[in-house]
Amino acid sequence: MTGPCGIGKSWLACALAQKACRDGYTVHYTRVPRLFPDLELAHGDGRFPKLFRTLTKADLLILDDWGPDRLSANHRRDLMEIVEDRYGSGATLITSQLPVDTWHEVIGEPTFADAILDRLVHNAYRLTLDGPSMRKIKAAATDVVAPATETTEDSATAATGKPAKVGKR
Repeated sequence: MTGPCGIGKSWLACALAQKACRDGYTVHYTRVPRLFPDLELAHGDGRFPKLFRTLTKADLLILDDWGPDRLSANHRRDLMEIVEDRYGSGATLITSQLPVDTWHEVIGEPTFADAILDRLVHNAYRLTLDGPSMRKIKAAATDVVAPATETTEDSATAATGKPAKVGKR
């Protein structure tokens, strides 16, 4: 799923994940900028096998916010292992601001890029979203000033000309 910033890719991915959960599927969501540091840490502290199983065994794996940083050699290796183990056994949803034809450059090394993208892209449904940023639309909607509502204190002040006394009863 690709499209510009703020278009609703992450929101839509989470909506699909929620529907999958309601239908009895297991889902694991992770943001790619956090995934690779988590994998590096897991390699060091012995949690890698458990994290790897979590990523590969979910019925739906959502990798949110793919790119634009290039992958290191360790990142490529880990991603290749995840994609290889998931191939044919689970769905993988990737969101990105980058068009799919630039993903080769993000992976970096041509042999790994070919292998990873071969498993991800060739049987994929592609959604390219376009339109205005939902964040800008939402921000514009909240800029409208709501009419003031009269409070009890305001009513008392208007009726008597004196501010209402507030205190314990």
